[in-house]
This record gives sequence, C-alpha cells and structure tokens, in this order.
Amino acid sequence: MIFNPECEAMDQEARRNVQFARLKNLVEKLYAQVPFYRTKFKDMDVTPQDLRSLEDLAALPFTIKSDLRDTYPYGLLAAPHAEIQEIHMSSGTTGVPVVDAYTQKDLDIWGEAMARTLAGAGGTRHDTVQNAYGYGLFTGGLGVHYGAKTLGANIIPMSSGNTQRQLMVMQSFGSTLLTCTPSYALFIAEEAAEAGIDLHQLPISKGCFGAEPWSENMRREIESRYAMKAYDIYGLTEIIGPGVAFECEAQDGLHVNEDLFYPEIIDPLTGKLLPDGEKGELVFTTLTKEGTPLLRYRTRDITYLRRERCACGRTTVKMHRLFGRTDDMLIIRGVNVFPSQIEQALIEIEGTDPHYLIVITRGPSHLDEVELQVEVKQDFFSDETKNLEGLRAKIEGAMKSKLMIAVKVKLVEPKTIERSMGKSQRVLDKREL
Repeated sequence: MIFNPECEAMDQEARRNVQFARLKNLVEKLYAQVPFYRTKFKDMDVTPQDLRSLEDLAALPFTIKSDLRDTYPYGLLAAPHAEIQEIHMSSGTTGVPVVDAYTQKDLDIWGEAMARTLAGAGGTRHDTVQNAYGYGLFTGGLGVHYGAKTLGANIIPMSSGNTQRQLMVMQSFGSTLLTCTPSYALFIAEEAAEAGIDLHQLPISKGCFGAEPWSENMRREIESRYAMKAYDIYGLTEIIGPGVAFECEAQDGLHVNEDLFYPEIIDPLTGKLLPDGEKGELVFTTLTKEGTPLLRYRTRDITYLRRERCACGRTTVKMHRLFGRTDDMLIIRGVNVFPSQIEQALIEIEGTDPHYLIVITRGPSHLDEVELQVEVKQDFFSDETKNLEGLRAKIEGAMKSKLMIAVKVKLVEPKTIERSMGKSQRVLDKREL
C-alpha cells in the first residue's frame, strides 16, 4: 500500500523541482535566523544566492553531531520558542544529549512520514499496532504513535519492557503489527516459547523494526518465530526520528522520504560527493523541518543509494540497509570490523542464538584481544562437551575467515548476555579503561 501516491510515486523531475524549492527556502531561513549557520556560511564564503540548483548543495557546509552538542539546548532553533510543541533528545548514554525541537507542522510531517512507513509494511487503518518502542524523550515510541494515528490504525501504546504483559496484550487484543527493536522482538519470542505461547497462532503478521543494526539473517529468524514479515525502518533523532526511510513489501532496500529529507552519500574521509551505487557515509538535509532544521547532517551511517522504479510503484530513491557506522567501526589489529559483520557470520551457524557480546581488551604484549561471547541454544548446551568444542571451533573458524582476525569464542548459556528493551549493547571496548 502507498499511503501518499502523489508524493511517493511522483515523477522524479517533478520531485527534484519540489526538493530544490524547499532546499532554497531552508537555506535562506537558516542564514537569516540561525547565527550558527550564518557563521558557517561566512566561513566558507558562500551565501544563499550561491544555491542555483540541487547540485550546488555539495558546496554548502556540513553539520556534525558535535555541532548539535556545542549549541545545546536551543542554539540551532529556527522557529520562535513559542511555536515549539515538543522536545525529544537522543537516547545516547554519554556526552551532552542531542536535542530535536518540533513545531506543530513538524509533528504533522512526522506523522505523515511514519504513516508512509507503516503502510510500506502493509499497514492499514484496519491494523492493531502494538508499539513496543520506548515512549518519552526517545523518538521511537511517539514517532510510531503519530504515524499510526495518521494512518488511522488502532494503536496500543505499550512502550518497551514488561514482556509478559506484551504477550498478554498481543493475545488479548489481536495485535497485527509489532513495532520495536529487532533484538527485543527476538526477546519477546524467547519469552513466548518459555511460556508455551505459539506466536504462529496469533494474528500478528508484520513488524517494523529499527533503532539498531540488524542483518538479513536476523530478519529470517524473526520471521520464522512469528510467521510474520519483518521490515527494516530507519530514522535518527537529529533528523526527525523514525520515518526517514522504510522498506516496502518487496523488502528490497529502504525508500527514503526524499521530498522531506534530501539524501547524499559522501566519502567519509574527504567529504566528496559519491555517485549512486557507491558505498559511503549517508548525509541528510531536512527539507521541511521548522523547529531544528539541519543542513547536510553527517549521520556516520554507511550505505549506498540506488534509483529505479520499485515493484511497489514508489519512485523514491532507495538506500541499502546499513553496513555499519563510521563511529561504530572497530579497528582491531589494523583491521576494520563492524559488529554487524560478526552478527551476519554468527547467525548462519546452527546452534547459536542471535545474542552476543564483543569484548575487546589489550593484552600484555599490547596487542588487541577479542573475546566473542555467544549464547548457545539450550539443547546444544546440554549436549556432550565435544560437541560444544566443535561448535566453538566452527565459530572461531568462521570469524577468522570473514573478519581476517583471530577471535576467542566463549560459549555461554541462554539468557546469560544482558538483554535490552531498547538498543542492544553489542560491544564492550576495554582498551581505553
């Protein structure tokens, strides 16, 4: 289902005209109303008049996360304070939080973007959405909530946690669409199995999952446990929250709501614009944001863009699901490693659960040492020791082959690794402690 065919299936040349008109308005507004951006423009010796086409965007300054922290809390505000209706902040646990301020128009656009997202997964006004993203300052819960209201669906505002109650509500109210982090979806499935609840017998048939990296294999794991279709969604607090990009029922890349958020791919080292199809860092400009609009925000997410008409009928550009992040990238003995690579290799190995922890330390010889803690399915753990040793060797061999580094594997019992109701903690880097 396409929620807004006029925007999502628009002719690409017409969309470029819309994008440029919105971009020109944004740049003029930032220059006139936000001293931070006016200073950046002057430092680069550019003015709004230098923007004569979409291609000229590449000559304008970037915005990075430290800019948002340096101007905390209202240094990037582009609307009068009296017009701000809502405040959200990043879910990070370190540093000054990143603030996103919303006018009523921003909230309406957020609801529109998330309605498109839910519709992309086949959601309609007849669905019952069980929203297990966290409510509050985190954007996940309320973003989905506004989207479900705009779509006209029935929304159950569960928030995260209280898993037994999640299952009770799922059974009692016949939830048909689940929204949460992918790791929490698997945790709910684990609890259901322990409680003797067969999720295949429930009407839940689709789920929208995001807020953390996850692999194609993890998707298959979720789909098999629920008998559902699991859809990847993408967003970030700095831009608006969830609703920036989403998978449709073709599950072949994420459609970017590019009439609202203009995407670019750059070389993360040089900042140079890269062509479609080439992997690099994702950059977004908020074309319609009023409260805290951002120009060329560097997300640190690694992906690529591609443009072709999708089987679903949408003409919006697609981004590949994330390969990792430049700031989540681990450099281990000179080798670049993303946690998602480890998950991709791990989940293909029979006998393991998709719960793991990467512990990095520096040994006596000052070399990096990596321990990969992996949960093993209960039936394997109760098996003979030689089978466990064989499984350990298999995992270590797979990691050596795929990552080109030696990893010490520690097999642990089910539920040994701490669960999270939000974003999972996958890496414990002790090298700087």
